Amino acid sequence: MKKMFILCICLCFTISMAGCSFGEVLERFVSAGDTVQEAAPDKPRVYIDELRGTLIDFNGSQVSIQSEDQQYVFDVSQASLECAQGMITGDEISVIYEGQLGEADTSAVKALKVVDEYHKKSKLKDHTIQGTVLDLTLNTITIKSKKGLTVTFPSTGTKQYYQNGIKTGAGVYLHYKGKLAEDSSNKIPAGHLKVLSISDAEPFKVPKPTPTPPPEENQSPENKLFCVINNISGNILQVSLEGISDPLKLDLSSVPSYFPGGITEGSHVTVSYTGEFNGTTLEEITINGITGENPESQRDSHISFQVTGTVVGRTANTVTLRTDDEAVLTFNTAKARDASTGSLEEGCRIRITFNPAASPKSNIYSSLKIEDA
Repeated sequence: MKKMFILCICLCFTISMAGCSFGEVLERFVSAGDTVQEAAPDKPRVYIDELRGTLIDFNGSQVSIQSEDQQYVFDVSQASLECAQGMITGDEISVIYEGQLGEADTSAVKALKVVDEYHKKSKLKDHTIQGTVLDLTLNTITIKSKKGLTVTFPSTGTKQYYQNGIKTGAGVYLHYKGKLAEDSSNKIPAGHLKVLSISDAEPFKVPKPTPTPPPEENQSPENKLFCVINNISGNILQVSLEGISDPLKLDLSSVPSYFPGGITEGSHVTVSYTGEFNGTTLEEITINGITGENPESQRDSHISFQVTGTVVGRTANTVTLRTDDEAVLTFNTAKARDASTGSLEEGCRIRITFNPAASPKSNIYSSLKIEDA
Protein backbone atom coordinates (compact mmCIF):
# COMPACT_ATOMS: atom_id res chain seq x y z
CA MET A 1 0.00 0.00 0.00
CA LYS A 2 2.82 2.36 0.88
CA LYS A 3 4.40 1.93 -2.55
CA MET A 4 1.07 2.48 -4.27
CA PHE A 5 0.50 5.65 -2.29
CA ILE A 6 3.88 7.10 -3.28
CA LEU A 7 3.27 6.07 -6.88
CA CYS A 8 -0.07 7.90 -7.04
CA ILE A 9 1.33 11.09 -5.52
CA CYS A 10 4.36 11.15 -7.81
CA LEU A 11 2.16 10.71 -10.91
CA CYS A 12 0.73 14.15 -10.19
CA PHE A 13 4.21 15.66 -10.29
CA THR A 14 5.02 14.36 -13.76
CA ILE A 15 2.58 16.73 -15.46
CA SER A 16 5.15 19.53 -15.52
CA MET A 17 8.43 17.62 -15.53
CA ALA A 18 10.85 18.40 -18.35
CA GLY A 19 13.99 16.45 -19.14
CA CYS A 20 13.41 13.88 -16.37
CA SER A 21 11.40 10.69 -16.37
CA PHE A 22 9.00 9.79 -13.59
CA GLY A 23 11.02 6.70 -12.72
CA GLU A 24 14.24 8.64 -12.24
CA VAL A 25 12.78 11.19 -9.83
CA LEU A 26 10.90 8.50 -7.89
CA GLU A 27 14.07 6.40 -7.65
CA ARG A 28 16.10 9.35 -6.36
CA PHE A 29 13.72 10.39 -3.64
CA VAL A 30 12.52 7.00 -2.46
CA SER A 31 16.04 5.54 -2.40
CA ALA A 32 17.34 8.59 -0.53
CA GLY A 33 14.74 8.12 2.18
CA ASP A 34 12.70 11.20 1.25
CA THR A 35 8.94 11.16 1.59
CA VAL A 36 6.28 12.89 -0.45
CA GLN A 37 3.30 14.28 1.45
CA GLU A 38 -0.11 14.75 -0.09
CA ALA A 39 -0.95 18.41 -0.53
CA ALA A 40 -4.12 19.77 1.02
CA PRO A 41 -6.91 20.49 -1.48
CA ASP A 42 -6.64 24.26 -0.92
CA LYS A 43 -2.86 24.41 -1.32
CA PRO A 44 -0.98 24.77 -4.63
CA ARG A 45 0.65 21.68 -6.05
CA VAL A 46 4.40 21.33 -5.48
CA TYR A 47 6.50 20.45 -8.51
CA ILE A 48 9.82 18.65 -8.17
CA ASP A 49 12.14 18.36 -11.14
CA GLU A 50 15.83 18.05 -11.95
CA LEU A 51 18.22 19.74 -14.33
CA ARG A 52 21.19 17.82 -15.67
CA GLY A 53 24.34 19.56 -16.75
CA THR A 54 28.08 20.06 -16.44
CA LEU A 55 29.53 21.89 -13.45
CA ILE A 56 31.12 25.20 -14.42
CA ASP A 57 31.64 26.86 -11.05
CA PHE A 58 30.79 26.67 -7.34
CA ASN A 59 31.38 29.52 -4.90
CA GLY A 60 30.12 27.92 -1.70
CA SER A 61 26.46 28.87 -1.96
CA GLN A 62 25.80 29.05 -5.72
CA VAL A 63 26.40 26.50 -8.43
CA SER A 64 26.71 27.22 -12.16
CA ILE A 65 25.99 24.45 -14.63
CA GLN A 66 25.87 24.20 -18.40
CA SER A 67 22.85 22.30 -19.70
CA GLU A 68 22.83 21.94 -23.47
CA ASP A 69 23.26 25.49 -24.80
CA GLN A 70 22.12 27.30 -21.65
CA GLN A 71 23.93 28.25 -18.44
CA TYR A 72 22.05 28.17 -15.12
CA VAL A 73 23.01 29.57 -11.72
CA PHE A 74 21.26 28.01 -8.71
CA ASP A 75 21.21 29.21 -5.13
CA VAL A 76 22.14 26.06 -3.20
CA SER A 77 22.50 27.66 0.24
CA GLN A 78 19.62 25.50 1.53
CA ALA A 79 20.42 22.41 -0.53
CA SER A 80 22.58 19.42 0.36
CA LEU A 81 25.61 18.52 -1.75
CA GLU A 82 25.69 14.78 -2.35
CA CYS A 83 28.18 14.29 -5.19
CA ALA A 84 30.55 11.38 -4.51
CA GLN A 85 33.53 13.22 -6.05
CA GLY A 86 32.62 16.62 -4.68
CA MET A 87 32.23 19.72 -6.83
CA ILE A 88 34.71 19.19 -9.65
CA THR A 89 34.58 21.35 -12.76
CA GLY A 90 33.62 19.37 -15.83
CA ASP A 91 31.70 16.75 -13.84
CA GLU A 92 28.16 15.82 -14.86
CA ILE A 93 25.71 16.61 -12.05
CA SER A 94 22.01 17.13 -11.45
CA VAL A 95 20.28 19.85 -9.46
CA ILE A 96 17.01 18.62 -7.94
CA TYR A 97 14.72 21.55 -7.28
CA GLU A 98 11.21 22.51 -6.22
CA GLY A 99 9.15 24.79 -8.44
CA GLN A 100 8.94 25.54 -12.14
CA LEU A 101 12.04 26.64 -14.05
CA GLY A 102 11.57 29.38 -16.59
CA GLU A 103 14.21 29.69 -19.31
CA ALA A 104 17.49 30.46 -17.52
CA ASP A 105 15.79 32.20 -14.58
CA THR A 106 16.21 30.11 -11.43
CA SER A 107 14.88 32.70 -8.96
CA ALA A 108 11.46 31.02 -8.72
CA VAL A 109 12.79 27.58 -7.74
CA LYS A 110 14.30 26.16 -4.57
CA ALA A 111 17.27 23.83 -4.95
CA LEU A 112 16.97 20.73 -2.75
CA LYS A 113 19.98 18.60 -3.69
CA VAL A 114 23.01 18.54 -5.95
CA VAL A 115 23.78 14.93 -6.87
CA ASP A 116 25.84 12.89 -9.28
CA GLU A 117 24.28 12.51 -12.71
CA TYR A 118 22.72 9.03 -12.84
CA HIS A 119 23.25 8.63 -16.57
CA LYS A 120 26.72 10.08 -17.10
CA LYS A 121 27.84 10.14 -20.69
CA SER A 122 31.48 10.17 -19.66
CA LYS A 123 33.39 9.63 -16.43
CA LEU A 124 35.91 12.10 -15.08
CA LYS A 125 39.35 11.15 -16.33
CA ASP A 126 42.66 11.33 -14.52
CA HIS A 127 44.96 13.96 -16.01
CA THR A 128 48.69 14.48 -15.60
CA ILE A 129 50.43 17.81 -15.93
CA GLN A 130 54.17 18.33 -15.78
CA GLY A 131 55.74 21.64 -14.90
CA THR A 132 58.19 23.59 -12.79
CA VAL A 133 57.38 24.88 -9.31
CA LEU A 134 56.82 28.62 -8.93
CA ASP A 135 55.41 28.62 -5.40
CA LEU A 136 54.27 26.25 -2.67
CA THR A 137 51.96 27.09 0.26
CA LEU A 138 49.93 25.09 2.78
CA ASN A 139 46.94 24.79 0.43
CA THR A 140 48.25 25.52 -3.06
CA ILE A 141 51.04 24.77 -5.49
CA THR A 142 51.69 27.03 -8.47
CA ILE A 143 53.49 25.61 -11.48
CA LYS A 144 54.41 26.67 -14.98
CA SER A 145 53.47 23.95 -17.42
CA LYS A 146 55.42 22.91 -20.50
CA LYS A 147 52.86 24.84 -22.56
CA GLY A 148 53.66 28.02 -20.67
CA LEU A 149 50.51 28.07 -18.55
CA THR A 150 50.77 29.27 -14.95
CA VAL A 151 48.35 27.20 -12.89
CA THR A 152 47.59 27.34 -9.17
CA PHE A 153 46.33 23.96 -7.98
CA PRO A 154 44.69 23.17 -4.63
CA SER A 155 46.95 20.87 -2.61
CA THR A 156 45.11 20.50 0.71
CA GLY A 157 45.25 16.90 1.91
CA THR A 158 47.10 15.80 -1.24
CA LYS A 159 49.84 13.22 -0.83
CA GLN A 160 53.20 14.66 -1.84
CA TYR A 161 56.62 13.09 -2.28
CA TYR A 162 59.80 14.88 -3.31
CA GLN A 163 62.70 12.45 -3.61
CA ASN A 164 65.13 15.25 -4.48
CA GLY A 165 63.57 17.98 -2.39
CA ILE A 166 61.27 20.82 -3.41
CA LYS A 167 62.21 24.34 -4.49
CA THR A 168 61.45 26.97 -7.09
CA GLY A 169 62.29 25.64 -10.53
CA ALA A 170 62.06 21.98 -9.55
CA GLY A 171 60.11 19.75 -11.91
CA VAL A 172 56.95 18.03 -10.64
CA TYR A 173 54.11 15.86 -11.89
CA LEU A 174 50.52 16.45 -10.77
CA HIS A 175 47.70 13.94 -11.18
CA TYR A 176 44.23 15.46 -10.99
CA LYS A 177 40.56 15.15 -11.97
CA GLY A 178 38.52 17.94 -13.50
CA LYS A 179 38.67 20.51 -16.26
CA LEU A 180 41.09 23.42 -16.25
CA ALA A 181 39.53 26.80 -16.92
CA GLU A 182 40.37 28.62 -20.12
CA ASP A 183 42.04 31.98 -19.57
CA SER A 184 43.81 34.04 -22.18
CA SER A 185 46.08 35.54 -19.50
CA ASN A 186 47.77 32.14 -19.05
CA LYS A 187 47.23 32.45 -15.27
CA ILE A 188 44.70 29.83 -14.28
CA PRO A 189 43.28 29.26 -10.78
CA ALA A 190 42.38 25.59 -10.57
CA GLY A 191 40.26 25.74 -7.42
CA HIS A 192 37.58 23.20 -8.28
CA LEU A 193 39.73 20.25 -9.23
CA LYS A 194 40.74 17.23 -7.20
CA VAL A 195 44.52 16.86 -7.08
CA LEU A 196 45.37 13.21 -6.40
CA SER A 197 49.15 13.39 -6.00
CA ILE A 198 52.18 15.66 -6.44
CA SER A 199 55.72 14.39 -6.88
CA ASP A 200 59.01 14.91 -8.66
CA ALA A 201 58.90 11.20 -9.52
CA GLU A 202 56.70 9.61 -12.17
CA PRO A 203 55.01 7.34 -11.40
CA PHE A 204 54.39 8.30 -7.77
CA LYS A 205 56.32 5.74 -5.78
CA VAL A 206 57.74 6.13 -2.30
CA PRO A 207 60.58 3.69 -1.56
CA LYS A 208 60.07 1.34 1.35
CA PRO A 209 62.07 2.28 4.43
CA THR A 210 65.27 0.34 4.85
CA PRO A 211 66.84 -0.61 8.18
CA THR A 212 69.19 2.06 9.41
CA PRO A 213 72.74 0.63 9.27
CA PRO A 214 74.85 1.04 12.37
CA PRO A 215 76.96 4.21 12.25
CA GLU A 216 80.51 3.85 11.08
CA GLU A 217 83.37 4.76 13.38
CA ASN A 218 83.36 8.49 14.21
CA GLN A 219 79.95 8.86 12.53
CA SER A 220 77.00 10.29 14.44
CA PRO A 221 73.91 8.08 14.78
CA GLU A 222 70.67 9.21 13.15
CA ASN A 223 68.21 10.93 15.48
CA LYS A 224 64.64 12.20 15.14
CA LEU A 225 62.70 15.34 15.99
CA PHE A 226 58.91 15.23 16.26
CA CYS A 227 57.41 18.54 15.13
CA VAL A 228 54.11 20.18 14.16
CA ILE A 229 53.67 22.03 10.84
CA ASN A 230 52.92 25.74 11.15
CA ASN A 231 53.40 26.98 7.60
CA ILE A 232 55.34 26.60 4.37
CA SER A 233 56.55 29.19 1.89
CA GLY A 234 58.42 27.94 -1.15
CA ASN A 235 61.03 25.51 0.12
CA ILE A 236 60.97 26.64 3.78
CA LEU A 237 58.83 24.51 6.09
CA GLN A 238 58.13 26.19 9.42
CA VAL A 239 57.51 23.81 12.33
CA SER A 240 57.14 24.06 16.09
CA LEU A 241 58.80 21.79 18.61
CA GLU A 242 57.60 21.27 22.15
CA GLY A 243 59.72 23.19 24.63
CA ILE A 244 61.02 25.68 22.03
CA SER A 245 59.38 29.10 21.78
CA ASP A 246 60.67 30.05 18.33
CA PRO A 247 59.67 27.98 15.28
CA LEU A 248 62.26 25.98 13.36
CA LYS A 249 62.69 26.62 9.64
CA LEU A 250 63.50 23.52 7.60
CA ASP A 251 65.00 23.89 4.15
CA LEU A 252 63.35 21.33 1.86
CA SER A 253 65.31 22.23 -1.27
CA SER A 254 67.47 19.10 -1.21
CA VAL A 255 65.87 16.89 1.44
CA PRO A 256 63.73 13.83 0.59
CA SER A 257 60.25 14.65 1.90
CA TYR A 258 57.06 12.60 2.05
CA PHE A 259 53.70 13.94 3.22
CA PRO A 260 50.97 11.24 3.00
CA GLY A 261 48.27 13.69 4.10
CA GLY A 262 49.68 16.76 2.47
CA ILE A 263 51.69 19.65 3.92
CA THR A 264 48.96 20.59 6.34
CA GLU A 265 48.75 22.98 9.27
CA GLY A 266 48.64 21.20 12.63
CA SER A 267 49.83 17.84 11.31
CA HIS A 268 52.95 16.15 12.64
CA VAL A 269 56.25 15.49 10.89
CA THR A 270 59.27 13.42 11.81
CA VAL A 271 62.62 15.01 11.03
CA SER A 272 65.53 12.58 10.68
CA TYR A 273 68.94 14.10 11.29
CA THR A 274 72.55 13.48 12.29
CA GLY A 275 74.57 15.67 14.57
CA GLU A 276 73.95 17.22 17.97
CA PHE A 277 70.74 19.25 18.28
CA ASN A 278 71.34 22.15 20.68
CA GLY A 279 67.66 22.46 21.56
CA THR A 280 67.23 25.83 19.85
CA THR A 281 68.52 25.96 16.27
CA LEU A 282 69.40 23.65 13.37
CA GLU A 283 72.91 24.97 12.95
CA GLU A 284 74.75 21.88 14.17
CA ILE A 285 72.67 19.15 12.54
CA THR A 286 72.26 17.71 9.05
CA ILE A 287 68.68 16.92 8.02
CA ASN A 288 68.41 13.62 6.17
CA GLY A 289 64.67 13.38 5.54
CA ILE A 290 61.20 14.59 6.56
CA THR A 291 58.10 12.38 6.84
CA GLY A 292 54.59 13.56 7.61
CA GLU A 293 52.04 11.51 9.54
CA ASN A 294 49.78 9.15 7.62
CA PRO A 295 46.08 9.95 8.21
CA GLU A 296 45.08 6.44 7.09
CA SER A 297 46.72 5.00 10.19
CA GLN A 298 45.17 7.50 12.60
CA ARG A 299 41.89 7.37 14.46
CA ASP A 300 39.66 10.41 14.02
CA SER A 301 40.22 11.33 17.67
CA HIS A 302 43.97 11.66 16.95
CA ILE A 303 43.71 13.54 13.65
CA SER A 304 45.33 16.99 13.76
CA PHE A 305 45.15 18.12 10.10
CA GLN A 306 43.68 21.63 10.02
CA VAL A 307 42.66 24.42 7.68
CA THR A 308 42.05 28.03 8.73
CA GLY A 309 40.09 30.54 6.70
CA THR A 310 37.13 32.88 6.30
CA VAL A 311 33.65 31.56 5.49
CA VAL A 312 32.57 32.57 1.98
CA GLY A 313 29.52 30.33 1.59
CA ARG A 314 27.55 27.44 2.99
CA THR A 315 24.87 24.90 2.10
CA ALA A 316 22.71 22.59 4.19
CA ASN A 317 25.65 20.24 4.80
CA THR A 318 28.83 22.13 3.79
CA VAL A 319 30.83 25.25 4.54
CA THR A 320 33.32 26.86 2.13
CA LEU A 321 36.42 28.77 3.27
CA ARG A 322 38.87 31.11 1.62
CA THR A 323 42.29 30.57 3.18
CA ASP A 324 45.05 33.14 3.64
CA ASP A 325 46.84 31.65 0.63
CA GLU A 326 43.71 32.18 -1.51
CA ALA A 327 42.55 28.57 -1.74
CA VAL A 328 38.77 28.04 -1.79
CA LEU A 329 37.95 24.79 0.04
CA THR A 330 34.68 23.08 0.89
CA PHE A 331 34.06 20.89 3.94
CA ASN A 332 31.19 18.56 4.77
CA THR A 333 29.84 19.55 8.19
CA ALA A 334 27.27 16.79 8.74
CA LYS A 335 29.34 14.87 11.32
CA ALA A 336 31.49 17.71 12.65
CA ARG A 337 31.52 18.91 16.25
CA ASP A 338 30.83 22.63 15.90
CA ALA A 339 32.42 24.65 18.70
CA SER A 340 32.44 27.93 16.75
CA THR A 341 30.39 30.93 17.87
CA GLY A 342 29.54 32.61 14.57
CA SER A 343 26.95 30.13 13.25
CA LEU A 344 29.22 29.66 10.20
CA GLU A 345 27.92 32.91 8.74
CA GLU A 346 29.78 34.52 5.85
CA GLY A 347 32.79 36.48 7.09
CA CYS A 348 33.42 34.31 10.17
CA ARG A 349 36.98 33.14 10.63
CA ILE A 350 37.17 29.48 11.64
CA ARG A 351 39.54 26.55 11.91
CA ILE A 352 38.47 23.10 10.71
CA THR A 353 40.05 19.81 11.73
CA PHE A 354 39.57 17.25 8.95
CA ASN A 355 40.70 13.81 7.88
CA PRO A 356 42.34 13.78 4.41
CA ALA A 357 41.97 9.98 4.22
CA ALA A 358 38.16 10.31 4.30
CA SER A 359 38.05 12.06 0.91
CA PRO A 360 40.73 10.51 -1.31
CA LYS A 361 38.75 11.17 -4.51
CA SER A 362 36.55 14.10 -3.49
CA ASN A 363 37.36 17.79 -3.17
CA ILE A 364 34.78 18.12 -0.40
CA TYR A 365 36.66 17.27 2.78
CA SER A 366 35.17 15.48 5.78
CA SER A 367 35.37 17.81 8.78
CA LEU A 368 35.68 16.51 12.35
CA LYS A 369 35.73 19.72 14.38
CA ILE A 370 34.92 23.39 13.76
CA GLU A 371 36.16 26.15 16.05
CA ASP A 372 36.84 29.86 16.03
CA ALA A 373 40.23 30.85 14.64
